[in-house]
Amino acid sequence: MDSTTQGTQDGTTTGTPGVAPVQFVPDPGLERDLFLRTLVRELAGTLEETVGLEDAAGYISIVGRRMGAWLDESYREALGVDRLDRDQVAAVHVDLKARIQGDFVLQDSGQERLEYTNSRCPFEEKVLGRESMCMMTSNVFGLIAAENLGYAKVELAETIARGDGRCRVVVHLEPRSGQHAAGREYFGE
Repeated sequence: MDSTTQGTQDGTTTGTPGVAPVQFVPDPGLERDLFLRTLVRELAGTLEETVGLEDAAGYISIVGRRMGAWLDESYREALGVDRLDRDQVAAVHVDLKARIQGDFVLQDSGQERLEYTNSRCPFEEKVLGRESMCMMTSNVFGLIAAENLGYAKVELAETIARGDGRCRVVVHLEPRSGQHAAGREYFGE
């Protein structure tokens, strides 16, 4: 409470004359992170219901590309490099997900691919049934890899959103590596 309001025993407050008292409201558990995750879920759900899953994924991909470009630039600047190498790309993928409370782990770091598993989505339970939200991961990972290494195809082999219980994301770094894999291709400039 600020200096213009005072609490009373019945849960109301008294305050500045001419201003209605503020009623006490119990904490519903609402905080910014939950609000924003719910907002993204509802936006994705509205898109999926209105234009279908494929088009919704396309719209979210646009946002994901913009986020990927911003994150790529931020990490390059923080590392003081013009371009990330393959090991730095893998480290950035894991680090950025950890910073937003994901639990991505690099499982395979071959010359032609990077494979990650994840047991905790940054969107938590809000991602369930909202497959289009996975385009954020696809586009952020794909853009960062392609801008620095020239090419990426991101395969969302398993996703929490689909009910797989975990995510398994494969970033193919050579066209022949992922030629038969389902996924989105990204090309560096």
